[in-house]
Amino acid sequence: MITSINKLPVWFWILSVLALIWNGLGVIAYLGKAFATDEMIAALPVEQQAEFITEYPAWYTAAFALAVFCGTLGCLSLLIRKKWAFPLFIISAFGAIVQHTYLFMNVEMTPVQLVMPIMVISVCIILVWFAKNSATKGWLK
Repeated sequence: MITSINKLPVWFWILSVLALIWNGLGVIAYLGKAFATDEMIAALPVEQQAEFITEYPAWYTAAFALAVFCGTLGCLSLLIRKKWAFPLFIISAFGAIVQHTYLFMNVEMTPVQLVMPIMVISVCIILVWFAKNSATKGWLK
């Protein structure tokens, strides 16, 4: 019996690690926002304080949490070569789209402020495609 091992290209590992760092920064942003104390908020510049003081609906916070935690788990799944990455990235993209759609509809943003939300959604969609493509090529089991 002959077995073949699908040797992954180096760029697969590089992209997976970069995606993990990206999503890890998202987790840090979520935790920073969720657990910021009044003293921490008071120490921020006035422009940034407004973002922390604004009340968001619970479903918005849940969408944010789903986006970052499922994205991080999806990246870890890529690194251990599991097909779970694809559904995790689907959930992450859904959460990011819901979260940012709320922002687009309810928060006045300058063109510069629109860059990050658009980039977040784009990265989510790219990771969904990357996981699906990797599974199709047999790189994920």
